[in-house]
Amino acid sequence: MFNRDRWNEILEALSAKPLRTFITAFGVFWGITILVILLSASTGLENGVKKGFGGMSTNSMFVWANSTSKPYKGLPQGRYFNYKNGDVDAIKREFKDLLYVSPRNQLGGFRGSNNVIRGTKTGAYNVYGDYPEFIMQQPMKILKGRFLNYEDISQRRKIAVIGEGIIREMYKPGEEVLGSYVKINGVNFMVVGVYKSISNMGGDAEESQKQIFTPFTSFQQAFNYGDIVGWMAITAKEGIPITDLKSKIFDLLKARHTIDPTDDRAIGNFDLYAEFSKISGLFFILTAISYFVGGLVLLSGVIGIINIMLIVVKERTKEIGIRRALGATPWDIRVQILTESVVLSLLAGMAGIIFSTGIIAIANAVLDGIPDKSEVMFANPSISLVVVVIALAILVVAGLIAGFIPAQTAIKTKPIDALRTE
Repeated sequence: MFNRDRWNEILEALSAKPLRTFITAFGVFWGITILVILLSASTGLENGVKKGFGGMSTNSMFVWANSTSKPYKGLPQGRYFNYKNGDVDAIKREFKDLLYVSPRNQLGGFRGSNNVIRGTKTGAYNVYGDYPEFIMQQPMKILKGRFLNYEDISQRRKIAVIGEGIIREMYKPGEEVLGSYVKINGVNFMVVGVYKSISNMGGDAEESQKQIFTPFTSFQQAFNYGDIVGWMAITAKEGIPITDLKSKIFDLLKARHTIDPTDDRAIGNFDLYAEFSKISGLFFILTAISYFVGGLVLLSGVIGIINIMLIVVKERTKEIGIRRALGATPWDIRVQILTESVVLSLLAGMAGIIFSTGIIAIANAVLDGIPDKSEVMFANPSISLVVVVIALAILVVAGLIAGFIPAQTAIKTKPIDALRTE
């Protein structure tokens, strides 16, 4: 079917009027370019937002205590309460589908008064009391030393893991950090690790590098918290959305603290899984819009090819009549027109794919050259091989559609009428 003579005839037909061929192909070229760039931009935005989570366990929620909004069993409205260590144990015991239940306490902060002293330098930093598994819920890169472990918890060691931002402010250049001491609210803690935050969740990226993590039990003891738990980070096992479990967890906490079961304001929470699901849904919509807009632009190019192929068939009416008189079947004529249309669409489409991937490569080079990527919510715009295959399939179908109407017009022309055409 695809012999040399047929290919020579196709090339002659396409090169007979190069300007017209170029203008016709440009519609398909531009349509596929817009489609690929839109999809890669959507991917880049999605990658940037996910990078902002910094590998954070998205199947998690954070739970804290508010004041009650309803009276219950003789207890007044507006009553304040605190979670206790026993609440953590009860949640772990009752809910086997949970992966981590990390109690947390927090002290100070960069908006508060100075709470950390080292030599003659002072600073106001967020100080946390945590369990070792918290690093699995909010990943961070350990630059030196180590993170907390359960020996620290059981022995109530006064040790600390500090951020690289604190080193810049509290230490001299080149000074050894590991084994040094920082005084937090008058209590000395030995530094055993240095971390770098890889998540922008929760606010200022710079301040996220200026935090101090201590063992939860040491924090409670050193700062007279008793068995108070400020809040909890709770993560469910894979395949079990934390959103499906949170109402039962809230019911347990309400029962333990004598809170009206209908008091939804008493327990504060942030459902990271639900928020991440909303974002994922948004990106699905953006991808669908990209396909829709790119498809419309591509359709305009296909319409242009249909119009030009109709003109080409009109110009070659006599040629078609001669071929029919010499024995060419309607199928031969149809294949010739369809092949020309498909070849034109594929050539234009492949040029569009090459051009758009070049733009994507330039965009990635520019992004790689940005010194501080933490503030850029756009990363690694790319296009997958599956999308390229889909695009090629679209081009083939588009070419067939573009050539079908002209082909049908050509085979309906009677040979004797075609030969009379001037």
